[in-house]
Amino acid sequence: MMVRSDRFVIVGGGPTGHAAADAYRKAGGEAEVFLLSTDTEPPYERPPLSKEFLRGEVGEDALPLEQPGFYREHGIELALDDPVIALDTEKHTVSTASGRTVSYGHCLLATGAEPVRPKLPGAHHPAVLTLRSAASGRELRSAAKNARSAVIAGAGFIGCEAAISLSRLGLQVTLLCPDELPQYRRLGAAGGRKLLHWLKSEGVSVLTGTRLLGVDEGYRVRTELVPMLDTGLVLLATGIQPRFELAERAGIAVSNGRVCADEHMRTSAAGVLAAGDVAFAYNAAAARPLAVEHWDDALRMGEIAGRTAAGVRDEWRTPPGFRSLLGDRGLKFAAWGDGFDDAELVQHDDEAFTIWYRREGAVVGVLTHDADEDYERGSAKLSA
Repeated sequence: MMVRSDRFVIVGGGPTGHAAADAYRKAGGEAEVFLLSTDTEPPYERPPLSKEFLRGEVGEDALPLEQPGFYREHGIELALDDPVIALDTEKHTVSTASGRTVSYGHCLLATGAEPVRPKLPGAHHPAVLTLRSAASGRELRSAAKNARSAVIAGAGFIGCEAAISLSRLGLQVTLLCPDELPQYRRLGAAGGRKLLHWLKSEGVSVLTGTRLLGVDEGYRVRTELVPMLDTGLVLLATGIQPRFELAERAGIAVSNGRVCADEHMRTSAAGVLAAGDVAFAYNAAAARPLAVEHWDDALRMGEIAGRTAAGVRDEWRTPPGFRSLLGDRGLKFAAWGDGFDDAELVQHDDEAFTIWYRREGAVVGVLTHDADEDYERGSAKLSA
């Protein structure tokens, strides 16, 4: 099937692809928009999967990013469960697993990332779960109903959020944290201690300084600290791997396992853009390319890509950051990711706090809980 060459083809049905399609239309883009997704359902919210959705506080109707009919009304054609297997940058075409060939004027690579399963005994067993898609969220929620205990490998925010949610569901939860404190490398000792306190207050047992060594057929977990843990549920929260292979096969520049892009999300191939988790994009304020894996950044980068495809100038210059809800406690974080040599904790009323991260005296990051003014002030300092 050949189509008009001015079509905006989006490869990926996650938040980045959705934001790009929406922004393209809002910026006045008039060409046909074709969104190709490996998923079996239209773009949906991922943040609730480790929180409200897992706990059963919201249902399926809380997941879709848009109401039924949105894509049809905006002239966006969805092609679900049809992976793109080839990209020809000379002919300006993409080819899908179903045998379809689609030509483009602009093509956005928003292929995202997939969960990493470590090369350990039992890590690839079907009963050992990951959490990334809506389907995996349903699988985890179902498994939790039939389990009395859970072991979570990895103390990133997906692991911490899921640990608290499973504990609130009544499971005995053990979180394996490879560092001395949760998120120690990113948030430092002060931030890590806050997370550890919150996890313990929610009934989560945190084993710090220990890693997963394997899972046997009896669902017994081996760790560096505890030789054997019996459990009914194992969740891997051990990071993600960007899906950059399509771009690499097409000869597009790749670095650090991600697709190189400028501040407008343009890649080394004419007409091809990249955004979201798969992109190693140049940030104009940071004056260097950055790799990000956060929901808000995925939306912003997708918006820039959509506007670029529509011929409207926009650039990425906001500092990367995330928002996390750990039970009832919210965190906001923004930082350039260069590391820091000083972390100043400022305690406010009740549990509210701010941590200012500095490097050579300059603010390079801010973490807040119930201190929105500090977060906005810190974000402005980073962008200045």
